[in-house]
Amino acid sequence: MLVCGIMARRRNLLIMGLLAALAASAAPSQAQVPDLDAAWRKAFARPPDPPPAPPDNRTTPERVALGAKLFADPRLSGDGRRSCATCHQPALAFTDGRRRAQATSGSAMRRNTPSLWNLAWSTQYFWDGRAPSLEEQVGGPIAAADEMGGDWPAILMRVQADVELAEQFRMAFPNEPSLSETAIRKALAAYLRSLISPPSRFDGWIGGDEKTLTSQEVRGFRLFTGKAGCALCHAGWRFTDDRFHDIGLRSTDQGRADVKGGTPGQIAFKTPGLRDIARTAPHMHDGSLPTLAAVLAHYAGGFVTRPTLATNMNRRLRLTAREKADLIAFLKAL
Repeated sequence: MLVCGIMARRRNLLIMGLLAALAASAAPSQAQVPDLDAAWRKAFARPPDPPPAPPDNRTTPERVALGAKLFADPRLSGDGRRSCATCHQPALAFTDGRRRAQATSGSAMRRNTPSLWNLAWSTQYFWDGRAPSLEEQVGGPIAAADEMGGDWPAILMRVQADVELAEQFRMAFPNEPSLSETAIRKALAAYLRSLISPPSRFDGWIGGDEKTLTSQEVRGFRLFTGKAGCALCHAGWRFTDDRFHDIGLRSTDQGRADVKGGTPGQIAFKTPGLRDIARTAPHMHDGSLPTLAAVLAHYAGGFVTRPTLATNMNRRLRLTAREKADLIAFLKAL
């Protein structure tokens, strides 16, 4: 995971360097564009290697299959009516389409349900980054009273009573003496690491096929990496820098400021990846922006200016109607 983090930082530095080079030339000539495109293609290319995994939880087919089954199993909840898939629905890029996640009581929770794509490359989880690993993250919603309300002794009794599932555990964890909470966490984490966003038309363009994106989508990409400055935070093939920023949302939720290791007084949340973003509305940690058009309006002058506002935010950004349409077209190609 350390190597993964180093590689991500190097890629982000490359993107920041490219943005600086672009800014230095307000009107790049046609001769400059091909070289710039080659650099962007390197910065946004998918990694060739399989997803990283910790040494004590290799991503085997048996663990992924077991994790997938547990992900949809309501026996992991307190009342036996909720599973992980209740909120993280595959058809919606593993979100739920709600502004904020629904609690067991039926009321709305504090935050929006995030997508689960490409988490294997992250190092901190939840909107506020309070979990340092997927193995720890998966246990949070299971135990949380307002999410799944699970009780581990009861969960283990239910699962152990399922002969077929118990056999799957033995196949996935042949060296562990018995079914355990740790094994369930590992299986779920292995499944989450296997969730990689499918290749899109953008990936075809990044790979060199000029025909996979329309001219409007290419213009949107140029805005994304140029004038709009989106790539300063939404960097690399996953379109996230895995860092925490105050983007000027009107919210009483302190996010990272309330987490050990965060900065007190700084309202900050993790940069979400943008893959499959056309299916993950509403947007932001609180689901306060219902459409991509609303997201662009926020960044183009609709945010709250305060001392902790991220330095990456362009305070003077304004976008024309055509520029907004181009950016949205590009985002939908991801």
